[in-house]
Amino acid sequence: MEILIISGLSGAGKSSAATYLEDMGYYTVDNMPADIILKFAEFCAQSDGRYDRVAFVSDIRSGSHGFAPLLAAMEDLRKSGNICRLLFLSADAETIIKRYKETRRRHPLMEDGETLEEAMRREETLLRPLRERADFVLDTTQMPAAKLRSELYSLFGDKAMRGKLSVNVVSFGYKYGIPLEADLVFDVRFLPNPFYVPELKHKTGMDQEVYDYVFSFPQTKAFVEKLESMLAFLLPLYSEEGKTMLVIAVGCTGGHHRSVCIARAVNAYLNQLGYPAYENHRDMTR
Repeated sequence: MEILIISGLSGAGKSSAATYLEDMGYYTVDNMPADIILKFAEFCAQSDGRYDRVAFVSDIRSGSHGFAPLLAAMEDLRKSGNICRLLFLSADAETIIKRYKETRRRHPLMEDGETLEEAMRREETLLRPLRERADFVLDTTQMPAAKLRSELYSLFGDKAMRGKLSVNVVSFGYKYGIPLEADLVFDVRFLPNPFYVPELKHKTGMDQEVYDYVFSFPQTKAFVEKLESMLAFLLPLYSEEGKTMLVIAVGCTGGHHRSVCIARAVNAYLNQLGYPAYENHRDMTR
């Protein structure tokens, strides 16, 4: 079993880190008391693999009287054959003060009459034993969310899926409106319309005759080539920025013919590139 302890300064991004780790398949628990870590790990070990990657957030709220119990629990976990590592997050005082002002939260160590900076300095002193024993230290000063996610993926993400972006390719009809969740929208109403071909009118882009008709025109092939080239350029950049889900919407008038054909072609191309891509034809049966 793999156990990751997340600790660090208040306001340094522990909650965000836990969220990203959850996206990577970790079962996360916030504010886990050191006294019950071993019992919880024992429960996870008996779960038939459902909880084989666990992340505990343990910070000043649970260790204000010292972190010896946490360090002892980590040592016991390692001796029992588990992978147990400590991730420590920090940031400079100016960044943390700015974050607290934005959220209007109270620092957990702040006492009446004490400044935020004084509480932070006291916390740094209390947390020093954890920082010195940490396997990984990340300074989140001036680090945007996408960069934090990328750093965590590089350290703890599944190597097979690292940087992989899931893509949903949706065909739609403009007469029913553009999908609200769309990130990229492509209008294919300039292509010849099978609706005006009597034998194709009542078929859809899922029928081979319609697909062959739409792709029989040179402008269709040229458009798809340019579109594929653009997506091959864009998708790695979206992944770099931390995007995990992208919705590509392809629209024609009614969403029955042209958009379905192009969406099918785009989806097949993205699968060839190795992206988990799925097609959805929103208005095809309307």
